Amino acid sequence: MTLPILRARLRRELHDEDAAAYRWTDAELDGHLEHAVRELSVAAPLEAKADLTASGTSRTLSLASLGGLVAVEAVEYPTGQYPPVYTPFSRWASDLALLVDAVPASGATVAVYYGKMHTVDATSSTLPSALEEAAVTGAAAYAALAWASFAINRVNVGGADTWRSLYTWGQERLAEFGRGLARHSRRNAVRVRRLYIPASEPVNENIVSLPL
Repeated sequence: MTLPILRARLRRELHDEDAAAYRWTDAELDGHLEHAVRELSVAAPLEAKADLTASGTSRTLSLASLGGLVAVEAVEYPTGQYPPVYTPFSRWASDLALLVDAVPASGATVAVYYGKMHTVDATSSTLPSALEEAAVTGAAAYAALAWASFAINRVNVGGADTWRSLYTWGQERLAEFGRGLARHSRRNAVRVRRLYIPASEPVNENIVSLPL
């Protein structure tokens, strides 16, 4: 769902659909949507894979080329094996260190499985449908709370308590958004991650060893 469509849904959520008297500008709503998408990206980043090339002189590789990096999930080295070989690693800032005995050969491929920031613009979006509603909810919360903060001690057409109503509504939406973040968080996701499980032969409990 593209940015203009998400913005239109956000205006419906905020009851701000009178084009002749918008309370929020498009730029303001886009900013709140961007804020919500950033929060969602940290909780449930876009899954990606990149092939890095070893220098032959170090176990450390640079992650600087991985735009929007949120977290490294797994590192495959050496590549092209079956079952795949996933190696221990450590990360500090933009450096990825392979915890292997030998320095990888020059030109060797190291596959990095990672999570990255979602992107939403005028023509495309990487947000899955399950996160779109959460993005609108979060953006609505941020928009309402920002307006309530601005409206305190100012004259409002809706009355002196307009800011208070918006503040309460915004806090309710923010709590709902927080629950959505927890629900979709990669830390809470139940997945079968073969990436972390060493390959081994299954044990057949029906086989009985007989003495010779």
